Amino acid sequence: MQNNWMQDESLKNIEPYKLEFLQALVFESSNLKKEQMLPFLMAVAKRGQEKKVSFSDDEINAIVAVLRKYASPDELSKIEKVMALRSRK
Repeated sequence: MQNNWMQDESLKNIEPYKLEFLQALVFESSNLKKEQMLPFLMAVAKRGQEKKVSFSDDEINAIVAVLRKYASPDELSKIEKVMALRSRK
C-alpha cells in the first residue's frame, strides 16, 4: 500500500503524527504471517502507549474505511483479520 491513503479527505481531522505511526505499522506488518499478527499487535499497542498515541473509535473507523478503499486484495484480507481480532476484545 502506498502512502497516498494518508492524503484521503476522510482523514483530514486526524493528526499527521498518528497517520505516520500507522504507516510505519502497515510497512512493518506487510510480510507477517497469520500467527505473527497477534504478537505484533500487542507490541504495537505497547509502542503506542509509550509514544502516547491513541485513537478514538471514530478515528479508527475512518482509518479502516480509507485503508479498505486503497488496499490490495491481500492487504484487505489482513485488515479484515485485524478487525476481527479487535472485535473480540
